[in-house]
Amino acid sequence: MLQVPVISVVGWSNTGKTTFLEKLIAELKKRGYRVGTVKHHHGSIELDKPGKDTYRHARAGADAVVIASPEKVGLVRTTEREWSLQQLIALLPDMDIVITEGFKKENTPQIEVYRHGVSERPAAKAEQLIAVVSDIDLEREVPVYNWNDAAGVADLIEHKFLR
Repeated sequence: MLQVPVISVVGWSNTGKTTFLEKLIAELKKRGYRVGTVKHHHGSIELDKPGKDTYRHARAGADAVVIASPEKVGLVRTTEREWSLQQLIALLPDMDIVITEGFKKENTPQIEVYRHGVSERPAAKAEQLIAVVSDIDLEREVPVYNWNDAAGVADLIEHKFLR
């Protein structure tokens, strides 16, 4: 079984990682790719709505709750420790590519979102950096793309990881 390519979009808080990812995902989808994403979050998360059946199942003690419809499947599962990126990616075996938001410490190719006045210093590991997306011109050892150039970044991803 082939390993799904994984790329991490990294940057400091409020640099626009999610906003850029929305553009990149839309561009890759337009090109016909199945795109999975994994978002890293440092705090506690609540995905279910209080009072709903699945919420009530979890509150009653279920360790995992799956909700399924003809269009979507959702999983809420308690864990005793944070899952590794590899464990999370294993949940997405039928994707052409998985893009993470965050996970700067992982050993994945990284695209850094850099925003003038917000980014304190480079967030990506230099040896893993494949591109920078920025709102200003920067001199870097890797290609630097304009904030609005999701097509250019998608070209890079296709060339390096999807062909």
